[in-house]
Amino acid sequence: MSAASELPGIAPAPALPSGVIHPRWLRLTHWLNALAVLIMVTSGWRIYNASPLYDFRFPDAITLGGWLAGALNWHFAAMWLLVGNGLLYLLLNLASGRLFRRFFPLSPRGVLHDGLAALRGRLPHGDLRHYNQVQKAAYLFVMLDLLVLVLSGLVLWKSVQFATLRELLGGYETARHVHFVSMALLVAFVAVHLAMVALVPRTLLAMLRGR
Repeated sequence: MSAASELPGIAPAPALPSGVIHPRWLRLTHWLNALAVLIMVTSGWRIYNASPLYDFRFPDAITLGGWLAGALNWHFAAMWLLVGNGLLYLLLNLASGRLFRRFFPLSPRGVLHDGLAALRGRLPHGDLRHYNQVQKAAYLFVMLDLLVLVLSGLVLWKSVQFATLRELLGGYETARHVHFVSMALLVAFVAVHLAMVALVPRTLLAMLRGR
């Protein structure tokens, strides 16, 4: 019996064509999310430069928007793409049962075991349909991190309208720090993700063509 089938209320995995690893809807929402994140991060760096929190600025060459108003326009446009596409991704994962099949069960001991195996280069990648415990934890983390980014971003965008949310985050200035740290964690995830793709190129091919 598979681990997913032991979880109550989890539907059996829908049949995919032979050899298919990622369904088309997953690949489409994945790449749209990647595009939205790229635009939001690079335009966000330009916005940050206009009123930096810390004693540094991002080089203009890696920012988007040209100036503050242009960066804000890019940021808000990508925000709607990220929220809309992110919700679609989450709903399809929930409706298909994929969220629970792919990311659970998950345990601290399992994450530690697979993390140590990865550091020793002994983590198998033969079957891309199954995520190891480190992958499960990382993907769930980035989902939560994106949620924090969106919520803190709402406070920065409409502080008066989202007064309750602003107070829950500790005030406007604290929300700025939360937003920045969440962005930094997202960029760190992307960097590690790209490094893993470079080590296992089959994962990129599977996300491009589904096999």
